[in-house]
Amino acid sequence: MGDTSVVVQSQVQADDEAKIEESSQNGTDQSKAPSFVQYKWWIQMVIYSTFVLSGQAIGTLLGRLYFDKGGNSKWLATLVQNIGFPILIPFLLITSTKTNHEVITEIQKPSFYVVASLYTLLGLFLAGNCMLYTIGLQYLPVTTYSLICASQLGFNALFSFFLNKQKITPYIVNSLVILTISSSLLVLQNDNSEDQSNKKSRKKYIIGFLSTVAASAGYALMLSITQLALQKIFKRESFRLIIEMSIYQSLVATLAILVGFFASGEWKTMDKEMDEYKLGKVRYVLNLIGTAISWQVFSVGSIGLIFKVSSLFSNVISILGLPIAPVLAVIFLHDKLTGVKVMSMLLAIWGFVSYIYQHYLDDLKDKAAKNVQVVELSESFSH
Repeated sequence: MGDTSVVVQSQVQADDEAKIEESSQNGTDQSKAPSFVQYKWWIQMVIYSTFVLSGQAIGTLLGRLYFDKGGNSKWLATLVQNIGFPILIPFLLITSTKTNHEVITEIQKPSFYVVASLYTLLGLFLAGNCMLYTIGLQYLPVTTYSLICASQLGFNALFSFFLNKQKITPYIVNSLVILTISSSLLVLQNDNSEDQSNKKSRKKYIIGFLSTVAASAGYALMLSITQLALQKIFKRESFRLIIEMSIYQSLVATLAILVGFFASGEWKTMDKEMDEYKLGKVRYVLNLIGTAISWQVFSVGSIGLIFKVSSLFSNVISILGLPIAPVLAVIFLHDKLTGVKVMSMLLAIWGFVSYIYQHYLDDLKDKAAKNVQVVELSESFSH
């Protein structure tokens, strides 16, 4: 009995020493330079952010160019924002599912009916938002349209607070107020010269403004629902799931828009529209193809950022791209950049910086909390 107790005691002591060594090693590893996993996370963040910024800017400009050069079909302009999903299918086929199956075995897989209902809801939501965005883009210059979209960050923060338990700090409140003022300035300005140059009436300007604001609110709600679904339904993250969500919700949106496209009778005027397009038939087709690809790239980047951080951060990156489209529109589409728009753009950037600073503070707090946990764990083993 005495020998047995000594053996057990020595074994427990050895286990404790091993745990202490492991915890101290973990603490040392965390104090070192960022590991490969951290570098991989930042690389993915850069890639997804690039997708969002480039897809949004190019898609917006091509959409505006379509209307400027003779395009008139709202349903077609909406359709090309979603119909490009087949280009993602090869990525779905070549994506390795080995890791995904290993993760899924530990998590209960959602039922087919739940997933189908989710994709149907998101797809119909996407179709409605795209139509509202199309109306706004048709009736507004790119600069005005892009800056009004800044309001979606405020909507997203509101929905994230109720649906995703997003913390609302003073810096985030500051960001929301500034971005709201930024977009409100565009309603108060006198756009007579702008309306004359773009042949838009005041009535159409108001319709375009309200449509864009409604689309921004709808898109913000859709992002929050997507994040909620990832947390409550899928409970996992993978590149394959990102592609699946992009494909299926775009498929549902495409089917819904096709119904409206044929029911409206706009498909009958496509030949005439192509013949009368100011840049020619080839560039007409290239415009539609480029628009379709751009928005699919944006979709993948947006969902990817929701996976990696949150729906609010995904929206923040989208807002960061606001100055890109107006600047490119001034250069290539000869859009006017008035003093009010410059002020609105600066306020939008200020609001973005305010949010990013809050994200920076949260990151520092998380790192400090992790270090405290490691120290406490090491001290508990030492005692």
